[in-house]
Amino acid sequence: MSSDGTTARTPRLAETLRLAGRSLRHRNFRLFTVGQSVSVIGTWMQQVAIGWLVYRLTDSPFLLGLVGFVSHGPVFLLAPIAGVVADRFDRRRIVIITQVLMMLQASLLAILILTDTITVAWIIGLMAVLGALSGFDIPARQAFLTEMVGGRDDLPNAIALNSSMFNAARLVGPAIAGFVIAAVGEGICILINAVSYIAVLASLGMMRFPGRRRPTATGAMLGHLAEGFRYAFGFGPIRAILGLVALTSLVGVPFSVLLPVVATNVLGGDARTLGLLLAATGLGALAGALFLASRRTVRGLGRLIVFAGALFGACLIGVAVSRTMWLSLVVLTGAGFGMMVQMAASNTVLQTVVDDDKRGRIMSLYSMAYIGTTPLGSLFAGMIATRLGTPITIALGGAACIGGAGLFARKLPRLRAQVRPIYARLGILPEVASGIQAATHQHTPEPPGG
Repeated sequence: MSSDGTTARTPRLAETLRLAGRSLRHRNFRLFTVGQSVSVIGTWMQQVAIGWLVYRLTDSPFLLGLVGFVSHGPVFLLAPIAGVVADRFDRRRIVIITQVLMMLQASLLAILILTDTITVAWIIGLMAVLGALSGFDIPARQAFLTEMVGGRDDLPNAIALNSSMFNAARLVGPAIAGFVIAAVGEGICILINAVSYIAVLASLGMMRFPGRRRPTATGAMLGHLAEGFRYAFGFGPIRAILGLVALTSLVGVPFSVLLPVVATNVLGGDARTLGLLLAATGLGALAGALFLASRRTVRGLGRLIVFAGALFGACLIGVAVSRTMWLSLVVLTGAGFGMMVQMAASNTVLQTVVDDDKRGRIMSLYSMAYIGTTPLGSLFAGMIATRLGTPITIALGGAACIGGAGLFARKLPRLRAQVRPIYARLGILPEVASGIQAATHQHTPEPPGG
């Protein structure tokens, strides 16, 4: 070994990279990652363009919040039904249909902007359509991950890598969008998004599932819906995780819809400033997702959820008090890290403990908690910011996130005890699993004639 420790560090780095990318050994997941990476860059470009366009046309924080509300509000209403659909029908086909319709929505939006016929009413209507499509797309796509990686073993890594891809795009997309908007306007950003859907549709079409067992549509949909709610809210760990995710999404995550106000009124910048602020958030989120991808096990994620939630809240308070660009970029990076680690870790725990036949419904409730409550928060944030100002609104949300993380921490010992038998059955607690197997072997009588 060299004196600087290079020989020792190189194998450790190689092992870390191997662990971080292990789910990419599955061909279907590799295809999805490549196609979705291109598409999500376009999605982030559109999100920045819409926020900037609305604020340019109206100069209204309330209308920013309203557009955020209609963009994701339908998820809250439609996700439970979409979860039942995802458990009863072909998930890949559902995702293909929703992606085609999203491409058409983006194309129409781009045409209206480029022909200078866009109005705030058109924006609200078309973003509501996008929200409705997302309500069906997100639960199906989340539940589809386990099919792409062939089971549970690589699922936590796939979730983390999927989050990494999403946040790498979050880092690149807003930065590109800021310069594109400044150069040629919002319409081109949204046109680029429409074209980007071709990549993900091509990847979905190239996937192969030999011997795949498709869901069977049996029984009443309302009965399946009620069963999913009973299952989720009757089990303490699922209920507690969904509650913390919903609180964070309601009071914390909506800070992003107020960033155009931060960029202009607080920091005195322009569209490029907004792009940099969003890119800093994306950089932190990407770091958080890669951190999770390099973990070997889901054990310890409960403590990580608490830490990440508190970090997110503290960094939001930092955003509220900052009046300089460099400090805002630093605390937004921390906010992105905390938000992503909390949400992705919560997703991983839920997908690990859930029964396979209820995966779509639990992912629909996660979508409700994470994405469905954010629009309500965006609407409230816009209203509060109009009265109290943007910095105070963001600070109040950060304080509430810290409080929620504290309550979750108090419940954590009891939640661990409830999850422990599931982890043991899945082999996640090998010492417990080995003990159970040994005890079973010792107390199982030999078959006759053995």
